[in-house]
Amino acid sequence: MGVQILTSLHGRLLGLDSEGRLVCPAGIVSGDGFSAGAGITGGVGAVYRSVVVKQDGIIKTQIYIDLTGLASSTTDLDIIGVGASAAYIGQHTVARNGILYAGRMICLELPAGGADDIDLYAATEATGVFDAGIATLAETALLTKGGAWAARTVSALTALPAADQYLYLTGGEAGTAATYTAGQFLIELEGYEA
Repeated sequence: MGVQILTSLHGRLLGLDSEGRLVCPAGIVSGDGFSAGAGITGGVGAVYRSVVVKQDGIIKTQIYIDLTGLASSTTDLDIIGVGASAAYIGQHTVARNGILYAGRMICLELPAGGADDIDLYAATEATGVFDAGIATLAETALLTKGGAWAARTVSALTALPAADQYLYLTGGEAGTAATYTAGQFLIELEGYEA
């Protein structure tokens, strides 16, 4: 891996490799994380960010999402999002995210407006859209909250996405068809290089 640009930041040597990722002597490589479907990024006020950090063979993937402007529907386990476009929040690949061994979801700000019981699922298809049931896809539950989130709650995933699966947020309760006015989450996946 050839380094193209070198600079010093607070006494540490940093550079960019040929793919534009940040590298430093400690073995840290930072790169683009997941990409979300237009059913997530199309939400007015919604914020989505993702990053992958590799250090000494360990890979940490983070997804930050602010649900503001996205919506939940009236049916339990319907996909959260907007419009008729795919509403996945990322796709796990071994090449980018490694072989996963742990994951967690953290509530940074309480959801308001839409369903406050929010679950995380993985599916083999990228075609899940807002208001569609996650069960219409070949899905796996990664975290079923079973009730409203509390601020600063950290919940370990009970399953991990398989290679090439897409991640979806779903409403975990019926009867809350509304647009979110608040709700921030951080999803973290940890793996190792294959």
